Amino acid sequence: MCEDSIPGLVIDHVDIADLPLLNTDLETAGGGFPAAVEAFRAKVLAADCFLFASPEYNYSISGPLKNALDWGSRPPNVWGDRAGAIVSASGGSGGSRSQYHIRQVGVFLDIHFVSKPEVFVKAHQPPAKFDARDGDLVDPEIREQLRELLLALQAFALRLIQGKLAGSDGPGN
Repeated sequence: MCEDSIPGLVIDHVDIADLPLLNTDLETAGGGFPAAVEAFRAKVLAADCFLFASPEYNYSISGPLKNALDWGSRPPNVWGDRAGAIVSASGGSGGSRSQYHIRQVGVFLDIHFVSKPEVFVKAHQPPAKFDARDGDLVDPEIREQLRELLLALQAFALRLIQGKLAGSDGPGN
């Protein structure tokens, strides 16, 4: 949907399923990480911006997402000074509490989040938001909200990148 409808936007899914639980004992003396963590960190470092899509669990961030955020924060932090956006899903709240917790963690990670629009998917309320067979997003209203969020993220990321490039042209850079 998005790659075809938003020129210049490419979304790469970064799978976090193979990340071990954060354990600094797994780090090598030279600052290395387990292979799955190294691959994950390389993908994060190569990204211009981040879209976090996550359910809400027990009023907060899902365990796997928090684990991924923590692995990326290990020195050197691979998240820093880039744009981020969040879409969440939950029963009644649409995941609002998890979004606020992700934003709190993002402050430490130096992720600059898009403020608006906010996309909270109330996943269990009619009409159906996702295709029952494949889990694809089918609700046209949510699709439009997501499109607007992605446009805002793209614009914000470009402003940050252009600002960095302009700053590198100055004296002493």
